[in-house]
Amino acid sequence: MIVRVLVSLAVILVANRLIRNLAAAVLLGTVALAVFTGQPAGASFRIAAVRLFSSDNGYLMLVIFLVIWLSSQMAEAGVMSDLVDAVRGRIGSRHAMAVLPALIGFLPMPGGAIFSAPLVEKCDLTGSTEPIVKTRANYWFRHVWEPWWPLYPGVLLAMHLSGVEVWQFMLLGLPVSAAAIAGGYLFLMRRVPDTLPEDDSSPAVSATSPVRLLAPVFTVIAGYAVFRIFFAAARHAIPEMPAPNRYLPMIFGILLAVLVQEHLRPLPGQAWRRILLSSKTLNLVLIVAAVRVYGAFIEAPLPAGTNPVALMQEEMVRWGIPAVAMIMLLPFIAGLTTGLGIGFVGASFPIVVSMMGVGPRPATVLAFTGLAFACGHVGQLLSPVHVCLVVTNEHFKTDLLRSLRGLLAPAGLMVLAALAVYASILRWM
Repeated sequence: MIVRVLVSLAVILVANRLIRNLAAAVLLGTVALAVFTGQPAGASFRIAAVRLFSSDNGYLMLVIFLVIWLSSQMAEAGVMSDLVDAVRGRIGSRHAMAVLPALIGFLPMPGGAIFSAPLVEKCDLTGSTEPIVKTRANYWFRHVWEPWWPLYPGVLLAMHLSGVEVWQFMLLGLPVSAAAIAGGYLFLMRRVPDTLPEDDSSPAVSATSPVRLLAPVFTVIAGYAVFRIFFAAARHAIPEMPAPNRYLPMIFGILLAVLVQEHLRPLPGQAWRRILLSSKTLNLVLIVAAVRVYGAFIEAPLPAGTNPVALMQEEMVRWGIPAVAMIMLLPFIAGLTTGLGIGFVGASFPIVVSMMGVGPRPATVLAFTGLAFACGHVGQLLSPVHVCLVVTNEHFKTDLLRSLRGLLAPAGLMVLAALAVYASILRWM
């Protein structure tokens, strides 16, 4: 099963290089996965249809639309240009290419790299930086906080399944996050020219506070938090109240941000028509939909009744792979195949938790959880079906395989940091 799943990912990479159409490449990889896993044609259509027309997928598509609309709204209003000028005026264009996507990384929204890609592009005033370098910088630094930032759905689910407290999980992830930043600087930013040309932006723009310009971003975070707090209090008062869809807090936050941005810098009707009727938006949503269908086949039960991740575990046991390696490999492969934080956690963490044994020591829980999440996160970063990666490649018109090759070194540094944390916990606790 492991070989079959990896071959389906290879089909996506090769097809994308040959036909230069990412949505079609993902669909070809999905067909290959369906054949490799023995799904009958009728069952394959049902799996795809259930995923495409599920309410959860509908909410996700709405989030993608809203993210693109908010970023387009800020661009039309001149906020994007002003933000780039304000940050560049303080730290220079080279460092701004890393800092701007990192700031957007505090927003746990699917496909958030769509938001930061135009900012990275505007940092390169003369086009002296290769598109592949900008692709890697935007994608990598967009995700440097995910190993510990508790607003990410995958982090929340990992804490729930493992029983690790919020502060403990944050401490586990901070060294991995630091390694991600260091790796990005060492292996990615060195390819950006030391002194990118600066423009003569007006002092008024350069003096504008980035915090003020980022008001819509902070509004999304605040709206997300307020929504979750409100519903937590409501469910405490009314236990039978159904839980809201996981994307609703983000939808609420983005809609609030759209209103705040419109209040700060109103747009004419013609600008809104350009935003709402953009063909680029529809193309990106089609790519995301194709990626989601591929993920559905990873999660779907096989004809024999089991699922791909469970079969992978059985294969590892037969091959005599040590338990620690399994704790690393299962989340990594799940991340590689789903390209989604909540996807790799949901698929692999129940198995990881079962491997801790009955009544595990706190040190075991912390060590296993930290290592498993870090490896799963690295897997999703290297996944050709990660939504942020596909939309970033689409924006900069770069090759998917070339983008991934450049991420191997910083990803390896993250794994080393996770192993160091794992060994330290078991030694000192």
